Amino acid sequence: MINGKPDACSLISSVAFSIMSLSLSRQTRCGFEVDFLYFFLGNLIVQLMKIKLALFIVGAGFSYSVIILRSSFRSISIDEGQINEYPRIQDENSVVLCVISPQLDSTDIASSMMEQFRTCVNAIQKEMFYVMDILLEQLKEYFEDASEFMMSERSSEGVIILEALCPETVNNLQEIVKLMVNAGFEKECSNVYSICRRQCLEECLIKQLLGLDNLTIEELNMISFKDFKRRVKKWIKASKVALKILFPTERQLCDIVFFGFSAISDLSFTDVCRECATYLLNFPTALANESHLPEQLFRMLDVFETLGDLITNFQSLFCYQYSVSLTNEANTVLKKLGEAIVCIFMELENVIRQDRMNVPVLVLGGGLHPIVRYMMNYLTNTYDYHDILEQLFEDHGHMLQQYVKLDDNVPSSSSFSLQMERIMEVLETNLEAKSKIYKDPALCCIFLMNSSKYIIRKTEGGVLRALFANGLFERHQAKLQHNYEQYLRISWNKVQGFLNLGNNGLVLPDMVEKSMKEKLESFNILFEEICRVQSLWFVLDKEFREEIITSIGEILLPAYGNYIQRFQSVMELGKHANSYTIKYGLEDIEARLNDLFQRIIR
Repeated sequence: MINGKPDACSLISSVAFSIMSLSLSRQTRCGFEVDFLYFFLGNLIVQLMKIKLALFIVGAGFSYSVIILRSSFRSISIDEGQINEYPRIQDENSVVLCVISPQLDSTDIASSMMEQFRTCVNAIQKEMFYVMDILLEQLKEYFEDASEFMMSERSSEGVIILEALCPETVNNLQEIVKLMVNAGFEKECSNVYSICRRQCLEECLIKQLLGLDNLTIEELNMISFKDFKRRVKKWIKASKVALKILFPTERQLCDIVFFGFSAISDLSFTDVCRECATYLLNFPTALANESHLPEQLFRMLDVFETLGDLITNFQSLFCYQYSVSLTNEANTVLKKLGEAIVCIFMELENVIRQDRMNVPVLVLGGGLHPIVRYMMNYLTNTYDYHDILEQLFEDHGHMLQQYVKLDDNVPSSSSFSLQMERIMEVLETNLEAKSKIYKDPALCCIFLMNSSKYIIRKTEGGVLRALFANGLFERHQAKLQHNYEQYLRISWNKVQGFLNLGNNGLVLPDMVEKSMKEKLESFNILFEEICRVQSLWFVLDKEFREEIITSIGEILLPAYGNYIQRFQSVMELGKHANSYTIKYGLEDIEARLNDLFQRIIR
């Protein structure tokens, strides 16, 4: 050292040790020899700057040339047994780097480094497109098939993709990144990388996997339900692929390329994935904000369940300074989607009420009203999601509290089961009002019996019975029995009254032949009219139909048999023993009864 400045010997020593480290790094793969190389190159630059600040350019140029020279060495070939599933990229994709002359100025050096970096990134891009095409071809079956995605079988896809990359290209990238960051070009380096990788990711996820355009809320409301289901299915599968394969792969690739520079790696990863992640969140966001249709509830629950399962992936991938906003956005969308689902379920009450307020629709034959079938099937389908719905009603109980303030008679509870009970109470009130449409009180009973029987069938021994808090099954059993007894009384008590022979079962002394004929003729007229009318009525449940007919027969046939027997005795004693023909035998009565409720048999 002369006057505190390095002498020629020190400079030559630094250059010599740098060249020695370069040679050592060519011969060995221990790892520390690269650190020696950087140490001596850095020491050389510091010594030159002590002599004269402008000599920094000479030192940087020499250092860059040495590092590029080292990067151009061919990597040791990888054992073919390590390559799994995907073929290794061929040598024609290898990147050729040229050594930069130390005489270039700083601007030229920066430009040259950027060009070299782009060359390496483009090589990576080409290799990634190749292996991603193979992956996409395999995923086509998953997207076209209705089966669920077996993520456990695909969990290693990202590792396989990265293993298929040429290690020489990766090493070149790492070396250039170190040089560019040390020279103060970290932002430019990150931008170039992010633009290239973002293009690849968007091509893979948005265009090839999803193949869907972003829809506005108005457009989403206008699409058909079939198209809506198709979009939900694609979104679910694409989201799983993105969060479990594509994004983790990008995270690992960033960590490899920007090894040792975690902040730049985080920034680059966020820039690469932000647009695609936002694109995926746009669909549930539109669902949460649109006008809510009951038919969309279960598909919205599918989206909510998928997004809820993927929140942990968002949290693990986007948890750093530059990307945490994406996790926050995903959580916000999930919350809004949950609120929308609760709103839809509470709105079911209004759907039923509005159906009651509309112009009444007379269901021919007292059959099952469409609102009953719709609501019971709808509520049955909720069972597969009852755990999610229970949690949502707990999380958003304040919404229900505000909703039920309109009715002081309704208990203000956020329980999902009690909300189901509220819906059924509104439905039952609706059905009672609809039954008044029928002028025939017997047909009114048939209508209510069909409704109760369908509700019982949907709850008896089924999933719904466990969801109702206040004994829906037992309540409708009692209603069914009440309307059953009412029907028998209204329809058949008067008919049976024509066959009444007195309390002792004997012909009354003052009963004459003419009176018995008149009663029998009145019976025939009323019986025929009831059978004619009620043969056009509808009893949904075949077993219940047979049960009704059996009950009528048990009431009518014994009484009719006794009456005919007494009537024949009277006729034999009278003046016109052979002048009157009995129209119906017992078999005829039984046959006419079997024709009841034959309008529709399902």
